[in-house]
Amino acid sequence: MLNIAIFGYEFFLSPSELNKFIYTYALIPKELTSLTPIYLFKPTYLIIFSVFTSMFIHGGPLHLLGNMLYLWIFGNNVEDNLGHLRFLFFYLLCGLGAIIMHILLSYNSPLPVLGASGAIAGVLAAYLVLFPGAQIVTIIPIFFFIQIVELPAFLVIIVWFFLQLANGAAALTASPYQQGGIAWFAHIGGFLTGLLLIFLFRRKPKPRYYYY
Repeated sequence: MLNIAIFGYEFFLSPSELNKFIYTYALIPKELTSLTPIYLFKPTYLIIFSVFTSMFIHGGPLHLLGNMLYLWIFGNNVEDNLGHLRFLFFYLLCGLGAIIMHILLSYNSPLPVLGASGAIAGVLAAYLVLFPGAQIVTIIPIFFFIQIVELPAFLVIIVWFFLQLANGAAALTASPYQQGGIAWFAHIGGFLTGLLLIFLFRRKPKPRYYYY
């Protein structure tokens, strides 16, 4: 709801106001590594705060809808296992892991980073560990036909992860301005963070036996 509410706010901003909003609340690696704002309108304290505010800003309706679709499909079952509060902390830590990975590889970039993708990637990793045998209804385009099939969650998430690796490897040789606007290694960082943290956050299953 917070993601949607913030995007609704963005929708009513003028182009210049939206640009200022994004450069104020999105994370800019060069600012974080130097703790110096690039733009005079951005208070210094927001450089640190933007680590979290950037997770709730989206660059367009497709960006928002894609992320919310993944969160809706995979997030509810993970939240059921972790509980509401633990899920919130898990989600934010995965987003933080995504940002750290991006900064390690783009520490001098002046381009803003925004979106929930890194945190949601961590949720995908948690789903992979908790529900590897679950079936996911998937749309597969075959030439001019649309095929709806059920695929194992394990397969869907592993294919997604290797696509991030492949695109991330290709982006390593390109400048930040030539990477298509997608922080591939933020996705990878969020996924790996979630893969590690889920073993600390998950609830242990209750024993299936009786005492007598």
